[in-house]
Amino acid sequence: MPSRVFRVGRSFTGLGLFATTEIKKGAFVVAYTGRRITNAEADELERRGNKYMFEVNKRCTIDGTSRKNLGRYVNHSCKPNCEAVYRRTGRMEFVAARNIEPDEELTIDYGKDYFALFLENGGCKCVPCRGKAARRKAAARKARNAGAKRSKGKASARKASARKTTARKRKPAAGKSATKRTSRRPGRQRA
Repeated sequence: MPSRVFRVGRSFTGLGLFATTEIKKGAFVVAYTGRRITNAEADELERRGNKYMFEVNKRCTIDGTSRKNLGRYVNHSCKPNCEAVYRRTGRMEFVAARNIEPDEELTIDYGKDYFALFLENGGCKCVPCRGKAARRKAAARKARNAGAKRSKGKASARKASARKTTARKRKPAAGKSATKRTSRRPGRQRA
């Protein structure tokens, strides 16, 4: 039996943590570890591009840059299956917010600040949002196709109507012969 309930694997958004066994609601998953720094230091590191910051409170932030910190591989989701819990011992832990199936990616909600800082420009790429975007795209495609079919149907009805009208115009009137027709072109007068 594996000692860890997760594995690091390739995710849609990069590397991520995936469950190897079923994880029950409320069970410990992984700890977010790293050196404790002030929020001012964290702001400076974020300006330089560091994304692995976990703000604990108004005074303290955990710098999770080290690859030994396996908690850094927990990705964002708008519908997360884990939540962050700060223990009295000063340890930040991720616990299961619901039952998690094997091979399901472990995710938390990063919060509004992270979303505004990193995700807003490119949009959220979590599974629920990608599914929502795909459904919207499919609905738009379906509406576009339905509109094209309707307009195609109207166009073919207009063509058929135009053919009937043209056919009526070609019928000779009573008492006139069909051979004596004169064409009227714009700009030409009849002789």
